[in-house]
Order: sequence, then structure tokens, then C-alpha cells
Amino acid sequence: MDCEDMRKRMKPTVEERDGDAGYGMGMEIVQKQENDASIVASEEMELNITGILEKIENFTQMISELLESGKTMFKELSNEFEERLITIHKEQIDKWQEEIKELRSLDASNEEASAILHNARFLLQNPAIDA
Repeated sequence: MDCEDMRKRMKPTVEERDGDAGYGMGMEIVQKQENDASIVASEEMELNITGILEKIENFTQMISELLESGKTMFKELSNEFEERLITIHKEQIDKWQEEIKELRSLDASNEEASAILHNARFLLQNPAIDA
């Protein structure tokens, strides 16, 4: 910054105001405009910062909602998964128990048939016992 720019940005001294009344008035107007510009810039910056902070808040809220909905979804999915696995287990156990019943029934039929065949063989080998 050169000397002339520094003078414009600094407050004029009493001598400058008294020595050149027109110049002093111009300095005060320039300073007021610069102060107004810095205030406007500050207000604009504050608006920009406020906008960014609102974006941060909205984004944080959205992430929080996503986390909650994700937790809920996973919990529901977990419950459904658990229920389905329990149903599959029950169905498989019922199927195997039915197979066991059928095997026992078949075994009982086989034992009965075996006993009848054993008696028939005995009768065929010893035909004259009754006579």
C-alpha cells in the first residue's frame, strides 16, 4: 500500500481537517463508505456463515434421521430374519419327526410281517404237529 492509500484509510488528523476543509470532508465520506462497506461485508459474511451453519445443522439432522431409520430397518429386518429362521427350523424338525413316525410304522409293519413269515416257515417245516 502506498502512502496515498494509507492516508485514505486512516482518520484525518486535526491539522488535515483544518488545513483543507474540502479534503477533510472527502476523507470522512470515504471512511464512512468504507465502514459501511465493511459492515455490509460483515453482514454478508455473517449471512454466508449462517447459511453454512444451517447446512451443517440440516445435514446433521438428515444423518441423524438416516441413522435412526437405518437402526429401525435393521431391527425389523433382524426380527423378520429371526422369525423366518425359527419357522424354517420348526418346519424341518416337523418333517424329520414325520419321517421318524413313518420309519417306526414301517418297522412295526416289517416286524409283524417278519413274525407272520417266521410262523409260516415254522408251520411249513413242521406240518404234522396238529394231526
